[in-house]
Amino acid sequence: MRANSAHAGARWVRSAYRRRAVGVVCALVMAVCGPLTATPAAQAAQTAQAPQKAGQGTHTVVTWGASADKQSPGPADRGYRLIVRTSVGGTDLRIRLTNAFGDHPVTFVSAYAGLRKQGAELVRGSNRRLTFGRAASVTVPAGETVLSDPLPGRLAAESDLVVSLYVTGAQGPTTGHGMAMQTSYAASGDHAAEEGGANWTDPMGSWYWLDAVSVETSAKAGAVVTLGDSVTDGWASATDGNRRWPDYLSRRLQAASGSTVKGVANEGISGNKVLADGAGESALNRLERDVLSQPGVSTVFLFEGINDIKAHTGVTADQLIAGYRQIIERVHAAGKCVVGATVMPFKGWYEYDAEGEAVRQEVNDWIRNSGAFDAVTDFDRITRNPYDQQRILPFFDGGDHLHPNDKGMQAMADAVDLSALRCAG
Repeated sequence: MRANSAHAGARWVRSAYRRRAVGVVCALVMAVCGPLTATPAAQAAQTAQAPQKAGQGTHTVVTWGASADKQSPGPADRGYRLIVRTSVGGTDLRIRLTNAFGDHPVTFVSAYAGLRKQGAELVRGSNRRLTFGRAASVTVPAGETVLSDPLPGRLAAESDLVVSLYVTGAQGPTTGHGMAMQTSYAASGDHAAEEGGANWTDPMGSWYWLDAVSVETSAKAGAVVTLGDSVTDGWASATDGNRRWPDYLSRRLQAASGSTVKGVANEGISGNKVLADGAGESALNRLERDVLSQPGVSTVFLFEGINDIKAHTGVTADQLIAGYRQIIERVHAAGKCVVGATVMPFKGWYEYDAEGEAVRQEVNDWIRNSGAFDAVTDFDRITRNPYDQQRILPFFDGGDHLHPNDKGMQAMADAVDLSALRCAG
C-alpha cells in the first residue's frame, strides 16, 4: 500500500472539537423479509429519507462510492464478496460495475446484494439477485461501466451492504480500489447466492469491479462527494471500523434533521494528486467519472494537494491553484457547489522541506481568502499543533506526522459546517 496523501474542502465556521452523536445503526430491509431491528434514531433517519407517497417526487442519489484505479491482473474466474457501508437510505438499490481500466471484456455471471451478519456471512433471507437489463449476467467491454436494474425493497442508511459477484473471463489489469480499509472476501467458484460464509475463505483489503451504489430517495435529498487522497481514503484509520473522516461526516448527516445532504461518496485515492497521474488518474482527469457522473450530487468537497506539494516535482502554488480553479469551474458548470479544504501540516513526514511548506502556506492562504470556493473548511487550523503550526497535533497524529488517526478523522468531520454543504444555487 502507498503511504501517500492529500487534501481540500468548505468555509471554516464551527469548532472542530464538538462531540457528535455517532449516528444510527440501520439495516437493509428487502421486500422478501421484515424490518430489522433499528434504534429510534435510525428509524427517524429512515423516515426522514423515505420518499413521500404524495406531494413529493423522488430521484436517484449515490449512497456509496469508491474511486476506480488500475489493479494487478487477477484470476480469470473468481468470486468477490464486497462489504461496503451505505450513507443515505432509500429504495430500488442499484450497483455500478466498472471495467474502466481493463483491456479485455469481463463477464459478471451472477451478482447478489444482501446484508452482512458477520465476516462473510449474510443475514438470512437478505441476499437477492441483481439483474442487468433483466438478465442475470452481463458482459462489460474494456473501458466501460454497467448499471444494474433497480432492486425492489428498502436499503437503510448506515447499512453493511454485501455485494457478491462471480466474474469470468478476466484477463490483464483488473479495475478496483486498492486501499479499502475494509475486509472483503474472495472465493473459487460461484457462491454469490450463498448466505453462509464457509466458501469465502480468502480475505482481501481491496474492492474490485464495484465503484458505486445508489438508491431512490426523496427529491429533497442530495449527496456530497469527497474528492481527495489517502487522508480521505482513510489511511491510518481503523480497518473495518468505518472511521475515515467521510464516514464520520456521513453519521453526522444522517443524524442531522435539518440537513438535506444525506448521501456521501468517498472518492479518495491514496497518493492521488490534483495535477498529475500516478496513484490513480489525477483529480482533474477523474473528476467526471468519479464525481460528476454520480447521481444526486449537489456538492463536491475538494481536499487534495499535499501529494503535489511534497513530491519534489517543482509544482508551484500558482500551478496548484490553477488546477483548483479548473475543478471549481467544471463543478460549477455542472450546476453543483464546491467546498474547499486547506492542506494539513506535514512537518516530520520524510518528504517535508521548507520549499514545500512555503507552497502549502501560499496555497492555504488562497483557499481561505480568494472566495473561489462556495465554502471553506480549515482542516489545517483544526489539526495543527498550536506550538509548532507546521506539525499535526500529536493527539491527532496517526504516527507518520501526515495522516490523522481516528480522533483526527472525527475532528475533521466535526469541523465541517453542515449548512455549507447545501448548494444555494
